Amino acid sequence: MTRHRFAFCGAELAAVYVLAGGGRELHLAELTGDRGMLYGLPAITAVEGHSPAAEAFRAGRPLWLDPKELAAYAELDPHHFPGRRGEGVETTARISLGALPLGRGAGELGCLIVAGDVPEGFSTDRRALLELYADQVAAGLESAAARVPGRAPPQTQLVQAALVPPRGGAFILELSTGRMEAHAYVLELLGIPAEEFDGRVETLLASAVPDDIPALMQIVEPGRMSAATEQLAFRIRRPGGELRWLGLRSRVEVNGEGTPERVLGVVADAAYLRPTADEVSVVQRLSAKLAGASTIREVSRLVVAALHGPLRASRVAVAEREGDRLVVTILDPPEPDAWPAVWRSEWRSDWPDLSIHDLPTLEGALREGHVSLWPAGADLEPGLAEIGRGGLAVLPLRADGRMVGVCLVGWDAEHRFDPDERSLLTATAALVGQALMRAHALDARHELATMLQRSLLPRKLPELPGGEAVARYLPATAGLEVGGDWYDVIPLADGHVALVIGDVQGHSAGAATIMGQMRTAVRAYAVEGHPPDVVVARANRLLVGMETDLFATCLYVDLDMEEGIARLVRAGHLHPVVRHPDGSTEELLVEGGPPLGVLADEDYPMTEAGLVPGTLLTLVTDGLVESAALSMEEGVRRVCDTLAAADPSDAGRVADELVVGVNRRDDDVALLLLRYDGTRVRPMRTHWTVWRLPNAVMHARRFTARTLRSWGVEEELDGALLVVSELVTNAVAHTQGEVRLDLTLSADRLRIAVNDASPRSPVKPADQDWEATGGRGLLIVEASTASWGAVPLSGGKQVWAEIPLAPRERLPRAG
Repeated sequence: MTRHRFAFCGAELAAVYVLAGGGRELHLAELTGDRGMLYGLPAITAVEGHSPAAEAFRAGRPLWLDPKELAAYAELDPHHFPGRRGEGVETTARISLGALPLGRGAGELGCLIVAGDVPEGFSTDRRALLELYADQVAAGLESAAARVPGRAPPQTQLVQAALVPPRGGAFILELSTGRMEAHAYVLELLGIPAEEFDGRVETLLASAVPDDIPALMQIVEPGRMSAATEQLAFRIRRPGGELRWLGLRSRVEVNGEGTPERVLGVVADAAYLRPTADEVSVVQRLSAKLAGASTIREVSRLVVAALHGPLRASRVAVAEREGDRLVVTILDPPEPDAWPAVWRSEWRSDWPDLSIHDLPTLEGALREGHVSLWPAGADLEPGLAEIGRGGLAVLPLRADGRMVGVCLVGWDAEHRFDPDERSLLTATAALVGQALMRAHALDARHELATMLQRSLLPRKLPELPGGEAVARYLPATAGLEVGGDWYDVIPLADGHVALVIGDVQGHSAGAATIMGQMRTAVRAYAVEGHPPDVVVARANRLLVGMETDLFATCLYVDLDMEEGIARLVRAGHLHPVVRHPDGSTEELLVEGGPPLGVLADEDYPMTEAGLVPGTLLTLVTDGLVESAALSMEEGVRRVCDTLAAADPSDAGRVADELVVGVNRRDDDVALLLLRYDGTRVRPMRTHWTVWRLPNAVMHARRFTARTLRSWGVEEELDGALLVVSELVTNAVAHTQGEVRLDLTLSADRLRIAVNDASPRSPVKPADQDWEATGGRGLLIVEASTASWGAVPLSGGKQVWAEIPLAPRERLPRAG
């Protein structure tokens, strides 16, 4: 056993006993300091014996003896503490002793004995600091045990190791004043001359490596102070440039009202945490990768990649802590059969979700907050033992002053923990804890952004007669994942459909709000029946009137699904891309005006184009075709090439192929794609202007009868005439201005529509008196048709009804 000069908080002697003999004995592994203070310390003492070390170990709490109490022990059993060498038992009247258990629960390691010439006994402050010092010794003892090759009893290997630092450094921080009392050895460790220390925390922190300062500052954050012991490993840079690892244990003292008053701490050398060059490179690479990780799954995958190979581990698990449950984010290997039964029983989704109370050892490790290494054959519950039969490492993940998760590394074959592995695991745990917290915040923000985006964009696109529309939306992966890109598909009257895509300037919640307002406005103007140029012009005036600094681009397409005629209006947006049935592609050039929200009275020209069946019409935002690494010309060319090589029969797959190559995105990506098929039978249409005469309804009925007979509609003629009578009567009786009757015959239905100049929609009576002479028109329409309704038009409305037709041979279309 080695002898060193030892002095700490009144103690001048320290002895370490380690558990041995199958857990029945405590063996003396190191004795340091003034060995003459207590001569004859036994090399072996029974755990069930009568000694301070045995009693403290059994009780699991410190035992403090003042000189009188120590003398009583010596009188009861002089074999253990016979006093100073050569002076007799009575000379113990000045010596006080402390017995402090090392480790807790399943991690019991042994006991630390400290003694000093303290006639009045160790004070409360000295006791608290010595208890913290014992925690430091336990960490060193655990690390030294990890260095032991094979499975030899630790006490046979540790007697040559320095388990107790020759001296320890303590400090006391008064929270009310911010003043700190630091013992000389603390200043010596940090390389600060005693005469230069001004009692300020900032002076001590100046020596710390900048990356470790946030973790050190968390210890005195008011929101997280508790009486529990905190432990931390950190690095300092001494005046000569030397990098040194130190270990810090601290405890907060509170007054009777529970208010924190002081922080007591112990600082000691932690050279066993110093990483090798290989470990430094591993940690540096992992740190660089974690800096770019934006999701919890991504962080977890990086951890597995960093630990599984270098450590030759059999299993790696990463889990988030949510309350009293562990939500696993990744397992390697991923197969359930590779994991214990308690994990498999909680496999509710992709990964298990289990209670920490089912794993008491793991729960204790999270409570203690430091890396725990368990060798082969350790007494662990099955839920942990089966993860690492040859060895298990438990890495609590700490961030922002709380435990956010845990990483487990297990080996099937017997694993000898390399002495340098602790530094790698400790550094990894610190990095991963912060990255996991950051990714959790990003995931929550992503979920919020996704929910906001989904609420503003269409939930699904309508089914279109004569074509299929599909859309894809990808939020940006850089910055706030909510932006101003939008799209919409709006069914209109007479077989028309409006396709809209737009992009509000910026990438923020404000841009998303404007986007939602613009989408609603464009849809409202379109449904009112305005032509495309008027819809865009009114949306422009609306945005200007909002008095926002944001502007928006927009592309609006009004497509006649029966005729294939498209009318396009562009407001500062990208041109659409067309794939023709022969596979050729082109950028369809559309006349345009400035973005919306720039000039209030701007007119927007309209471009007309014809589509033939089999054409793909593609509308995109600039996030798909332009980025920091991709010019717009190259992006449009890529879209054209992808469309040319695609199979147009599956519009959804074509859309996927267009967005599949977009990885990291600086901007949102919106895509709206329409495959135009055309209708097999073109509808027949005609209209009649109703004159306001006493017999107006009769003329409308005659016009309808002549038209339907010419179209070959006979069976449904009577029902159609009844509907025409009711709709025309309502329009003439209750509105002013022009009334127009429109008839449209498609393949399977007859549509009857009456347009008038009143914007007021008809209301079906809720309580009808059948003996009344009127008021039953809408009830008759409802009973005689498959569906009916009213839509606003510019300056009025349209009331329509549809009558299904029996299958028949269609007459040739006139003209």
